[in-house]
Amino acid sequence: MFQASAMTPAPKLYLLTNNDEFALLYAKLEAALATGLVALLQIRRKKTLQSANGKEKLYEEAQQIVSLARVYNVDVVMNDDIALAKKLGIGVHLGQQDGAIDDAKRYLAAEQIIGRTCHGDVALVKQAKEDGASYAAMGAVFASNTKPNAHVISRQQLIEGCQQGIDICVIGGLTAENITELAGLPITYVAVVGDIMDLPVQQIAARCQQWQQALSRWQTPA
Repeated sequence: MFQASAMTPAPKLYLLTNNDEFALLYAKLEAALATGLVALLQIRRKKTLQSANGKEKLYEEAQQIVSLARVYNVDVVMNDDIALAKKLGIGVHLGQQDGAIDDAKRYLAAEQIIGRTCHGDVALVKQAKEDGASYAAMGAVFASNTKPNAHVISRQQLIEGCQQGIDICVIGGLTAENITELAGLPITYVAVVGDIMDLPVQQIAARCQQWQQALSRWQTPA
């Protein structure tokens, strides 16, 4: 049984891009980042990458996103692409099959964030720590619309992951309502896509505020 400490700090909001058309995506990101409540942003644009001249388009989009994030002092990581992260001067998030943490550390500046997907596997969390990752991402915590085939992990797996001495990011089906089920766990990042990014632009800022309210009550388990 995990006992929450009264000193357990609240997790930070980690936003991921969705596959909206770029002008709409940019407007949503601007609305979210302007709240000052987003700590980390991941650029994940699978549809752009799969389009004609996808790599060039992704680089152009990413340049604009990184410039926007710098205005609001938000750290950025690129999904899966170490070379593009290096080119942009940002961090990277690596899936299990998408590159070695050693390579990321070799090519990226020392202060850049390097994340690793670990699903519900505590052995992978341990390996991420040994390899020198900044954080290990565990999930799906709940059923996810973004990745509908993702396996939902158990609370026990998450608790064990939190005990491995590396920052933990949770992802998968998270909302400002169900996140309270994890209250008190020593989680560093809460990764959100659809619950914020699938809303209309005019609702984004208010939803970020609702997330902040939920996270501010972190020390009181539901």
